[in-house]
Formats: sequence, structure tokens, C-alpha cells
Amino acid sequence: MSEKLSYQTNQKVQKNRWWILVAVGLFTFMSTLDGTIVNIALPVISKDLQIPMSQSEWVVSLYLIIVCSFILFFGKLSDLHGKIKIFRLGAIFFIAGSLLSGFKVNLIFLLAARALQALGAAMTMATNNGIITEIFPNTERGKALGTIGSFVALGSIAGPGLGGLILSHLSWSYIFWLNVPVGIVAAIIGAIYLPKDITFTNEPLDRTGSFTFALGMISLFGGVFLGQQLGFTALPVLAMLLVGVVSLVSFVYVEKHTTNPLLQFKLFKNPDFSVSLLCALLIFITNFFFNVVTPFYLENARHLAPSQTGYILMILPVVQLFAAPVAGTLSDKIGPKLITFIGLVLLLISQIGYTMCNLDSPTWLFVVSIAIMGLGSGIFSSPNNSLVMSSVEQKDLGIAGSINSLSRNLGMVIGISSATTVLFSAMSQAKGARVTGYLPKQPEIFIYGMHVVFIISLLICLVTVLLSGWRLFKKN
Repeated sequence: MSEKLSYQTNQKVQKNRWWILVAVGLFTFMSTLDGTIVNIALPVISKDLQIPMSQSEWVVSLYLIIVCSFILFFGKLSDLHGKIKIFRLGAIFFIAGSLLSGFKVNLIFLLAARALQALGAAMTMATNNGIITEIFPNTERGKALGTIGSFVALGSIAGPGLGGLILSHLSWSYIFWLNVPVGIVAAIIGAIYLPKDITFTNEPLDRTGSFTFALGMISLFGGVFLGQQLGFTALPVLAMLLVGVVSLVSFVYVEKHTTNPLLQFKLFKNPDFSVSLLCALLIFITNFFFNVVTPFYLENARHLAPSQTGYILMILPVVQLFAAPVAGTLSDKIGPKLITFIGLVLLLISQIGYTMCNLDSPTWLFVVSIAIMGLGSGIFSSPNNSLVMSSVEQKDLGIAGSINSLSRNLGMVIGISSATTVLFSAMSQAKGARVTGYLPKQPEIFIYGMHVVFIISLLICLVTVLLSGWRLFKKN
């Protein structure tokens, strides 16, 4: 371990640290965005490639599953062999996957391209926080991590709005091709300003742990998504779920009995680390509840044009973009715990606003709720990232950053897989018959389902407020 060396004493690195932040931030934004932006294009992709809608949904699911499956592996690999090396390679994979994904060949080709893109995304997500934490001094770390947090949250929530705007003028290929010029610019900036790795070890990689974790994630979430299409009693689905559970149990056993584990469970004994990760997971679940339900509400129930819906949804990431760096700066000065708590309270208020919306409520109520959600997300994400990354030793920054990214991506997967299930189950209950889509002649059925979804989101946010409040006032 080259701990005596430090980027923070290297004048050249410190002079260029904000350029490094730009390069890392752009890939962070694109990697997160591509987990959400494709949703809105699925009907068009399905029609263009002449495939059922159920098959086209794997374009989204596969990406998220691969990111979740390999992000810990690349985080540990970056601790062993260098974060910047893994980040550079991931950038190449992501750009190449984005380019290939835009070609209209067939579903198999698209899924293979998305897999390559997801591997690149996992590599950049696993290393971004670690690189920034190593390079920026303590006095600026909160602001820098806050900026990365704003890129993450911006990418996770901007997908529907940005995707809608692109599709209103261009073909679905440009949803992927948009990454290519931006990625090349970011890669050039990185090539110029990113330094060589100085923090790494030569410890052996936990191959068994890496394999069992990846197999468990692929089987478990693959079974969940497949179960939504075939039914959860189908034999292939049950087999995948069983393999997933057994693999993850085996992973926990292996990690507790190996010398250099992929995941050190002792990290979770630190409440700053574990509570921050749990809050991030829960908030990203609520974000994807919002992502799934809102287009139905604005376009189907309120009859707004897709472009209008896109502009309204863009309010959230715009507010968030401005809030996150400010919150990061404040967390450097007064500490992150109070600011995290305030952000979560604002998120709770936004969910209350959504539960008050119906077919006749003024549009401004929904718009204000979106703005409050953007403000809360921006205020929460920056200090929460800082809490996670400042609670571990330098040698664990790579794995800590990848666990942080994993919690967010798990939130995306759980949110996507459960939001439609909750929505349509509630609608089925209200109608007294099975519902699998929006009912144009009975919008009140959807409103009932939407309220159930947002009430669950409200309860999830309440849990995060209580957890964060406990941590804040327990110390005082």
C-alpha cells in the first residue's frame, strides 16, 4: 500500500482537481441516466424491432442487473490495482456499448451492447467516489462529493424528462448515441488531467465471493423480472429465485471465512456508514416509484402532451443540480448530519404533496411537490455521500464507493420491479378485476393506485427521517 504518497500534496493534481471532477462527474451522470432514460423509449423500441413489450423491458432490466452484480467486484479490484485504471477502462466500455446500442439490428444485439455498456457503467460507478475522496482535501470533500451526488441523482431522475424531449425530435437511437460525444469529451479531459494510480495493494482477489455475489444478484433479480412476465409460480422463475437465495447465502458464508473478503461486514458496524447506505437505498426506491407513476398521471390522467410532461419532470433535476453543491459546501462547514436530516424532511413533504393530487387538483400542486422533491434530493445526496466516504479508511475507499453505488442501483432495481406491481395490484383491488395497464375510461381507478404508491413512498421517507433523526440527536 502506497499510503505515504498523496494526491493532496501533489500541486499538479490539486491544480487540476476540478477538471478531474468534471470528467468523473460526466461519466457518473451518463452511467446513472442510462438506467432510467430508456424506459420511456420502450414502446418505440418494441415497435421498431418488432418484439413484444415484455421482451423490450429487458433492455432496462439487464443494464441494472449487471451493474448491481459487478459493482462490488470492480470496487474491490480498484482497491487492489488502482481506481483510475479501472475508471479509464470502464469509460471505454461505456462509450463503445453506447455506440453499439444505437444500431437497430435485433434484440440480442441490443442486449449484448447494453451488457457491455453496463459493465463500463459498473466500473465508473465503483470508482468515482473513491477517486474524488482521494484527490480532494477534507475542506472541499463535501462539496466535491456533493457535486458527484448531484450528478448521480440528476441522472437517476432526469431520464423520463430528457428521454421524452429526445424522442419528440429524434429516433430512439439518439438516447444511446447522446453518450458518445459527451463520453469522448469526458474521456479526453480524463486522459489529460487524471493522474497515475498511487494507492493500491497486491492482495489476492476474492474470486469465490465475487462469483457467488454476481450469480446471486443475476439469478435473484432476473427471477423477479421474469416472474412479472411468466408468473412467480413458473418453474424457471422458482429455479432462478432459489439459485439467487442460495448464492447470496453462500456469499455471506464465504465472506465471513476468507482472509481478504470482497465485502468486509465490519464496515457496517459504523452507524454513519450503514444508516447512510440504508437511507440512500430507500430514497432511490421512492425515486423510482415516482418515475413509474408520474408519466401515467401527467400524460394519461391529466392529458398533457409528452413535451409538457418532459418539461415538468425536468424541474426536479434542475432544482437538484443547484441544491446539491450548496448542500455539500454547507456540510463541509457545519457537518453533514443535520443537512441530511433536512433533505429527508423535504422529501417527506414532497410525498405528502403527491398524495393530495388527483384528477381535479391544480397543476401547480404537483409542480411545487416536484420542486420540493428536487430540493430535498439535492440537499440529502451531498452530505450523505460525504458521510459514507469519510467513515472508512483510505484503503477501503474503492469498496466503500462501490457499496454506496450498489445501494443506489439496488434502489433502482427494487423501485422498478415493485412500483408497477404495487400500482396494478391496487388498481385491480379498486376495480375488482385484474388490471395490467392504464384504463382510459376509468381514470379514478388509476388515481386510487397512484395514491397507494405514494402513501408507501411517504412511509418509506418517514423511515429515513426517523433513522437520520435518531443518528443526529443520539450524538447530541
